[in-house]
Amino acid sequence: MTTAGTTPALTNEEVARYSRHLIMPEVGMDGQLKLKAASVLCIGAGGLGSPVAMYLAAAGVGRIGIVDFDVVDYSNLQRQIIHGTPDVGRPKLESARDSLAAINPEVRIETYNLALSSGNALDLFREYDIIVDGTDNFPTRYLVNDACVLLGKPNCYGSIFRFEGQASVFGAPGGPCYRCLYPEPPPPGLVPSCAEGGVLGILPGVVGTIQATEAVKLIMGAGEPLIGRFLIYDALRMRFRELKLRKDPDCPVCGEHRTVTELIDYDQFCGVAPAASAAAEPAPSDDATVEQLKARLDQRDEPFILDVREPQEYQICNIPGSKLIPLGELPSRLQELEGRGEMIVHCKSGVRSAKAVKLLPRARNLRGGILRWIDVVDPTLPKY
Repeated sequence: MTTAGTTPALTNEEVARYSRHLIMPEVGMDGQLKLKAASVLCIGAGGLGSPVAMYLAAAGVGRIGIVDFDVVDYSNLQRQIIHGTPDVGRPKLESARDSLAAINPEVRIETYNLALSSGNALDLFREYDIIVDGTDNFPTRYLVNDACVLLGKPNCYGSIFRFEGQASVFGAPGGPCYRCLYPEPPPPGLVPSCAEGGVLGILPGVVGTIQATEAVKLIMGAGEPLIGRFLIYDALRMRFRELKLRKDPDCPVCGEHRTVTELIDYDQFCGVAPAASAAAEPAPSDDATVEQLKARLDQRDEPFILDVREPQEYQICNIPGSKLIPLGELPSRLQELEGRGEMIVHCKSGVRSAKAVKLLPRARNLRGGILRWIDVVDPTLPKY
């Protein structure tokens, strides 16, 4: 950690701004100077990154870096409170920078418009005291973890899904890392993303605030950080649970006999095809396109359309005449489809329906799902 002795004293304006900190014995002038001298890198300016960056800026962390390469979408606004409706279509970094400058112009904001990778992570992390992981996918989580361990940087971790959140501090001296908890990633597609499963908009505010709290405590050397402790928050039941975590002596990254001494290909490690390769790979030839389906419907050659999304998704938008059987219920409801001829199966984007067609011998997957249908055939339907 950077010491408070390397930063100048607080200005009169800063004393007024941080006065409620300064009168607390656990913070005081020394603690506030440590915050001013510190630097924190936030990975992502989304649901978790929003409250993290906003509270760190308000707390007076002297330098805050943000890594993101996305633009603001309407679907972000339900939870990503650093962005507003006028920001839709803007790069998230621009929107986040403006919001943080409005909260605290005394803080230095650094933005990195790029996708975090094995090629740039070490150089980025090296310049910061603490890394806050606000990512939403397994390859990046393992990448952040390994880079933090290799550089000796604490990793304030958080994750969210539907009504549940998790938080911990990984990679601190003597403490476990993310791989001690999850040595291997789950099989691809087993854990739905927030885009597929949803997330309570308030949830990242709770978890992100916990991450920011842990970063501030680490900077000041105050309290008991979540090192060796895994916090689980159930918003639906309003309960917190805590699990004890131990450092795994056989961990390949932080254990006694380390085998991971440099960053690896994390897409390959997690069994995820890189975006470029996935885009270049041709779709299966037996997939149906929305153009083909529309032409057949116009000609009264109406195939059976099976929707394998969830009921709440069907309520948002649907293709007229389609039958809803959620993917999870499909194996036990196959008898409802007996005697059907050719079927066109769709979901939101084509991922779940690709799994469904494996259970149905005469079924074809609708490429791009209902999102593609909206883009090409019926733009009056709402997107989600």
